[in-house]
Amino acid sequence: MWLPVIRGLIERRILVNYRVDPDALTRMLPRLFRPQLVQGFGMAGICLIRLREVRPRGFPRWLGIGSENAAHRIAVEWDEDGEVRRGVYVLRRDTNSRLNELAGGRIFPGVHHGAEFRVCEQKGRYEIDVTSYDGGVAISVTGDMAETWPNGSVFGSLAEASAFFEAGSGGYSPTNDAGRYDGLELRCKSWRVWPLALERVRSSVFDDEKIFSRGSVEFDCALLMRGVEHEWHERAEMRGEVASCCGV
Repeated sequence: MWLPVIRGLIERRILVNYRVDPDALTRMLPRLFRPQLVQGFGMAGICLIRLREVRPRGFPRWLGIGSENAAHRIAVEWDEDGEVRRGVYVLRRDTNSRLNELAGGRIFPGVHHGAEFRVCEQKGRYEIDVTSYDGGVAISVTGDMAETWPNGSVFGSLAEASAFFEAGSGGYSPTNDAGRYDGLELRCKSWRVWPLALERVRSSVFDDEKIFSRGSVEFDCALLMRGVEHEWHERAEMRGEVASCCGV
């Protein structure tokens, strides 16, 4: 698969983050990867991202397309060329774009599942509900922009959390070929996050005790990004043994 550099605007991006028992995450990861730890916890979560003006680099903005997207992901590390690399492993992608659904895993990296997105945003308040058409995923998030960082987070400050997630720009996701993983790298022209205080967060994945036993996963924090110019760059695929338990 060859992907030209894709350019666009991240109109809104919410990162909902959970601290997780590393053993629970290890069972979900291909053996190529291992959970990246923060104070002994693995980090996993949901990325809720609205894209605008997405088009191949060099094309005018008016030719770009927009979409709402969700990804369940795990912060991981792996060994490559004698060095430890860091990024994310995407368990599953959902989108309201028929183009993304048809082209994902074929023309550009990452299999995408069709989903309905219900979004309400006003005056710093965000309400997002996602229901996949195949019944595999349901997400519900409600929260407001905040001025302070939550005391219970494994990250000691907003700056610490920001640095952690900025470093995880490269991602891999499963393909329709077992053992082959597509790579994609997000390059942002600027990086700034705000804390988001959630009053409600539900995920059919992280709330499922058949996937995560009781007490093995707990909500940690949420971050918000807005108005970010960015590019998507293809990364070389990786091959290896499949996970013992995907769960999604």
